[in-house]
Amino acid sequence: MTTTAVLTLALVLDALLGEPQWLWARLPHPAVLMGRLVGGAEKRFNSGTNRMVKGGAVIAALVAAMLLLGQALAQLGWVVEILVCAVLLAQKSLLDHVRAVATGLRMSPAAGRAAVAMIVSRDTGDMTPSAVARSAIESGAENLCDGVIAPAFWFVLGGLPGLLAYKIVNTADSMIGYRTDRFEQFGKAAARLDDLLNWLPARLTAVLIALSDGIPRHWRAIAADARLHRSPNAGWPEAAMAYAINVALAGPRAYDGVMQDFAWVNPAGSKHIGALAIDAAASRLWQAWALFLVAVLTLATLL
Repeated sequence: MTTTAVLTLALVLDALLGEPQWLWARLPHPAVLMGRLVGGAEKRFNSGTNRMVKGGAVIAALVAAMLLLGQALAQLGWVVEILVCAVLLAQKSLLDHVRAVATGLRMSPAAGRAAVAMIVSRDTGDMTPSAVARSAIESGAENLCDGVIAPAFWFVLGGLPGLLAYKIVNTADSMIGYRTDRFEQFGKAAARLDDLLNWLPARLTAVLIALSDGIPRHWRAIAADARLHRSPNAGWPEAAMAYAINVALAGPRAYDGVMQDFAWVNPAGSKHIGALAIDAAASRLWQAWALFLVAVLTLATLL
């Protein structure tokens, strides 16, 4: 079975089943195991001198281990490939988390803040309902790339080795890729490699979201606003989503008690938003996923 055919089935399986809690209540999720590897390596090696070199060596070793593991798993046949790929995709679970924020906001602002705190790292305690909605929409757009399009992209290019290598880098970036005293040096290699691996998938995600709105009429504005983002990649799907549903995203927000004055994305869009805007974003995320599925299925038919 071709790689694109395997990916097609994995995308559908993930969309239908998501993360079965009965299974992961009994077994550690592969992403959790990757997190333990990264966390253990950080505790062991992130000290003393030459922490940048140590961090680079650690991420190189983890990538090499995932490449070998991917090759071994691929030898077990296409059924294993489908299952592993489906487990490491996150479309349904992503949408479940995003829609939980809309459900919370419909109950109360406090319930919305509690739900969005599950998916963002910024301060949520004093968020207005509009800020809660923006956070959920931004997280959904960015994680469509990190959780679906990018892992699928690297699976197409490199099979299970490529997928597992991407996931370990993305996991490491989410844990140690921060500009703090503790992680600035040790996590630099992980952060830079994650930027590189997401460069094309982020822009592909933006195209898919823009196409979910029909003809991408706002592409120049999307590109301009994306370049204002602090991340070289995250701004692309966020900007595409902002224009697709005509809301203003990004803007000022607080991290660790410090308010940071980030630029607005689509500043002319609505700033007073709530659960309905999250619903609209969720619909776009499914439409973008469907477009991607059609593209992969087309490749599977042609190859």
